[in-house]
Amino acid sequence: MTQPPRKRMVRPPTGGLETGRAAPARLKTAKLRTASSQAWLERQINDPFAAQARALGYRSRAAFKLAEIDDRFRLLKPGARVIDLGLAPGGWTQVALERKVGRVAGVDLLPVEPIPPARILQMDFTDPACAPRLMELLGGPPDVVLSDMAPNTVGHRKTDHLRIVALIEAGAGFAVSVLRPGGAFVAKAFQGGETADVIALLKQHFVSVRNVKPKASRSESSELYLVATGFKGRRGT
Repeated sequence: MTQPPRKRMVRPPTGGLETGRAAPARLKTAKLRTASSQAWLERQINDPFAAQARALGYRSRAAFKLAEIDDRFRLLKPGARVIDLGLAPGGWTQVALERKVGRVAGVDLLPVEPIPPARILQMDFTDPACAPRLMELLGGPPDVVLSDMAPNTVGHRKTDHLRIVALIEAGAGFAVSVLRPGGAFVAKAFQGGETADVIALLKQHFVSVRNVKPKASRSESSELYLVATGFKGRRGT
């Protein structure tokens, strides 16, 4: 017996696209929400790294950036001392502690919920009093200095750019002044940024300096990381 012709679906299933993938979630615009904050929220909701960070209990998707860097370069060794500059909200410190480093001391302008046993300062890293306090909390020279610092922007491109470079230089200068021989420095930078001087400084003091863009860095972002390994030491160390 001849079967009647099957009807074609003229609409994709509810909640999906014709390709079978779920449609990106969109938020209803709140009266007090700006367009930029609306876009940020939608990006966070649809970001697989942000979703995975929430599922695993990381405080930010940035945790995956450090995890990938460490998987490649093996910086966070058991028992190591680590300083985390610009640590808020704490994702990098969480990864460091997971990987069984010995001690972590960190600093940020923003308040950070405790991450035991890490020791955290709420302070301006560029304050001359900050570096001695970090070293006191750490209890000895660090094996790794991490910097995910980013300045508060003012919307003026040149000014914002200069602030970014100044923070990279401050972090690099600090690392060179305190690291143990053989240590490492990791810092957020940006493609196209005027980082030639700081890279030249790092090449004087480290065996290897590389630009790395982790998978968790959004493709549309110019963000990358400077990874300097094999600190050559200072005279007398």
